Amino acid sequence: MPEPEQNPIESFLADTSVDLGWTLVQRFSVLVRESGTPDERDAANFVITQLKERDIPVEVHQPDLYLSVPLSASVKAAGDEFEAKAPSFSASTAARGLARKPVLVPANSTEGSDDIFEDASGDPPPDVEDKIVVTEGYPMPTSVAKYEAAGAAGQIYINPGTRIHWGTCTTIWGSPGDSQRDQKPKTPIAAINRLDGDKLVAAVKDGLDKVALRTELREGWSQCLVPVARIDGKADEFVLAHGHYDSWSVGIGDNAVGNAALLELARIFHEKREFMRRSLRVAWWPAHSTGRYGGSAWYADAFAHELSRLCVATVNIDSPGCWQATQYDDVPWMAEAEGVCRESIKSVAGVEPKGRRPQRAGDYSFNQLGLTSFFMLLSNIPAKERARLGFYPVGGCGGNIVWHTEKDRLDVADRTNLERDLRVYVTAIGRFLTDEVLPLDFRKTADELGEALEDYEQKVEKKILSLLPLRREFDKFRAQLNEFHEKVADGKIEPSVANEAIRGLSRALVHLGYAEGGRFEHDSATPKPPIPKLARIHELAEAQESDPDRVPFIYTELRRQLNKVFDLLDQASQAVTQANKQST
Repeated sequence: MPEPEQNPIESFLADTSVDLGWTLVQRFSVLVRESGTPDERDAANFVITQLKERDIPVEVHQPDLYLSVPLSASVKAAGDEFEAKAPSFSASTAARGLARKPVLVPANSTEGSDDIFEDASGDPPPDVEDKIVVTEGYPMPTSVAKYEAAGAAGQIYINPGTRIHWGTCTTIWGSPGDSQRDQKPKTPIAAINRLDGDKLVAAVKDGLDKVALRTELREGWSQCLVPVARIDGKADEFVLAHGHYDSWSVGIGDNAVGNAALLELARIFHEKREFMRRSLRVAWWPAHSTGRYGGSAWYADAFAHELSRLCVATVNIDSPGCWQATQYDDVPWMAEAEGVCRESIKSVAGVEPKGRRPQRAGDYSFNQLGLTSFFMLLSNIPAKERARLGFYPVGGCGGNIVWHTEKDRLDVADRTNLERDLRVYVTAIGRFLTDEVLPLDFRKTADELGEALEDYEQKVEKKILSLLPLRREFDKFRAQLNEFHEKVADGKIEPSVANEAIRGLSRALVHLGYAEGGRFEHDSATPKPPIPKLARIHELAEAQESDPDRVPFIYTELRRQLNKVFDLLDQASQAVTQANKQST
C-alpha cells in the first residue's frame, strides 16, 4: 500500500467533530450508569451499536467484577439526622446503625486536585479506638485505612461545600484476589456536607456523647460489559485509548464527555486508517467508581502479555470538554511523553500547558506492565475563575464542584470545549500512530528518576544502606541514554531498532518509576512516590530516631527491593546499549 502524501495529522483533524459524540452525551444524560445495572448495560450497548453501524470492529468482553454500590446512609447526632453518602467499599451497618462516642480529628486544607488523593491529616490521636472519627475532606483510602488501623469504629468525613460527593475508600486496586480480601474496610464510613458538618462539630465540642452512623451497600460479583474497538494499522503495535463509562448518577462531566471523545476517536481513525502506521484500540471501562478501576484492572490482567509485547502507549480520557474549561494547567503525563503532550495542546489550544506526574488514580492500571501513559483529566476552569466561583478542589468535571454528585448533568458539558479537547487527543494519538520513531524522550524520565534518587540518597546514612553503587550505575545508564537519543535525532539508528529500544525503556523505566510490586500485580490505590520500591527509605530514616529495633528489618526488605531496582536499570541499559551498537 503506497504511503499517503497528505500530512496524516492534518487529515485526522480535518474529520474531527463531536456530532456523533454529542448523541452519546444526550443518550447518557438519562442513564444512571452504576456498574452492574441495566442502565450501564444500555450505555455499553449504545456504544457497541454505534461502532457496528460504522463497521468498526468491536470486541465485547463480559468479565465478572467485584462491585460495592452505596444504597443509603445517615448520621444522627443531638436530635438531628443528617443526609449522608457512604463511599464504595465502606462496611454496611445493621439497620439501626452504629452508635459510638465521636472524636474530632483536624485535617489539613486541600489546595489542589492532587491533594484530594493524599492523606489530609497527621497521625491519629491516641483516643480513637472504638470511637467514630469526625474529620474533614473526602474519605480517601489512605486516611480511611489509617483510622481503621488505629481502632476507629467508624468514620464521618465533612465535605468542603453544600454538596456531598460520592467516592470510594478501599486501598484495593481492581477486583480483589483472595489474599486481598482482608484489606477491604471493615467499618462504616460516610460523608456529610459542610453545613451539617459544622453542626456536628459544634455538638462534639459541646460534649456530645454519641453519634449514630448508618450505612447500607450492595456488594458482590457482577457481570459487566467491556467494549473494545480495534482499528488496525499497518503494524500490530497499538495505542490504547480508554476511559470509564460507568458513573455516579448520570455523570455527564465524569465521564459521558470522555465516552463521546472515545467514540469519535474510533470513528475518525477507522475512517482514516490508511494513514496509520500502528493500530489503535479504544476501550470503555465499567467498575471505575464502584469497582475501584475494576474494568481496566481486569483488562490489564486478561491481556497482560499482549499489552507487554505490543502496546506502545495508553491514553486515559476522563472529564474533557466541560463548562468553562479552557485552561490546561494540571495535565497528567509521564515524563517521556511530555514533548508530544505539550506540543499537541499548544498546537490545538494555543496555550502553554502545565503538566504533572500522574497520580495513582484514574484507571492508570498499566504502570506495573511498564506502559507509558498520559492524560487523564485534561482542560480545567481557569484557577482565578474557580476561586471567584468559590470552587474547592475536586477530581474531575473540569474543576466543577458538581463532580461525583447528582448535579453532574447535561449543562456541565460544553460542545465547543469538547471538540477542542478531542482535537488534542487526535493530535497526540495521531503522532503515536504515524511517527516513524515513537515520540518518547526518556531523558525527561531519567531527570525525574535522578531527582528521586538524590532525595533517597539524602535520607539514608551510607553506613546503613549505601546507594552509591546504584548512583554509579544510574549515571552510566544516563550517559548511554543521552547517546541513544542524540543518535536517533541524527538518524544514525534505524527506526525499527530505535522503536525496539524505546519499548524496552518503557517496560523498565515506567515500572521502575511507578510500581511498587511485581510486574503482574496491582499496587494499592494509594499515592506512590517516584521509584516506589525504595520508598521505605523514608521509614528507615525515621526508625533510626524513633524505633531503632526496626532498622535491621526495614534494611532487609530494602536490600531486596534495591536488587529489583538494579535489575530494572540493567534492562533499560541493555535496551539502549544494543541500539547504540547498531548505529551507523
